Amino acid sequence: MARTLTVAESQRFLAEPHIGVLCVERDGERPPLAVPVWYHYRPGGDLTFFTGTQGRTARKTALLERKRRLSFCVQRPEPPYRYVTAECTLRALDRSPSVEDVHAITSRYLPDDVARDVAVAEATGGSPTFVLFRARPDRWVSFDFADETD
Repeated sequence: MARTLTVAESQRFLAEPHIGVLCVERDGERPPLAVPVWYHYRPGGDLTFFTGTQGRTARKTALLERKRRLSFCVQRPEPPYRYVTAECTLRALDRSPSVEDVHAITSRYLPDDVARDVAVAEATGGSPTFVLFRARPDRWVSFDFADETD
């Protein structure tokens, strides 16, 4: 039988290196924008993620700046299925993120030397393209289907 994760379990699961799906409300009658992103999270802290190479002009950047709210979902796509969604308030954005902030994210997905090179190039390249976002998880929605696969 599926069960809801505790907040602590949800935080630990979000801290694992999954691909996150960022969802932000749009204006008008279109459905919310949902896009995959790399991210970093430590239990009890802020969720950080950045927009990609078109960060400064990306639709998601403009929507996040205007709406200041987002949902962020991660999942385990193979059995036993599990997902966590954090409903968040945007706390800050940084148009010139530091090497450390970018590296904290890229190192979860790339070999460390490559992750460091990406972070250094972004932070010192003269024309940053990433916008780093910090969001506070306010509410958790989760399910763990582990008992159903036994």
